[in-house]
Amino acid sequence: MAFYEGVFIARQDASAAQVEGLQDTFAALIEAQGGKVTKREYWGLRNIAYRMKKNRKGHYVLFNIDAPSEAINELDRQLRLNEDVLRHLVIRMDELDEEPSVMMQKGRDRDERPRRGRKEGEA
Repeated sequence: MAFYEGVFIARQDASAAQVEGLQDTFAALIEAQGGKVTKREYWGLRNIAYRMKKNRKGHYVLFNIDAPSEAINELDRQLRLNEDVLRHLVIRMDELDEEPSVMMQKGRDRDERPRRGRKEGEA
């Protein structure tokens, strides 16, 4: 089996529960085809760089997948057919990263940075 990383963007007017349902549906599809989802991250409702199908925002979801190519082909087909999915991308990877993605680390880095302020000796 090969490793894949996939991201999809769901419509902005879908609720968080509907996006969770989409995640569960696609994960079950992968497992039914003999693969497994090793990591699943919900990045939240984020701005999109340009309008897609009259949407300015979207719910972003990341999957790390260990599955045969037939399962990925079926996932790709289901993502294309689903009306709630605006865009998707699935790429083959040499190895899967078990650490949180860069998008999930962003918030943590912001909290750890030193605050800007006045330097010592300034009034």
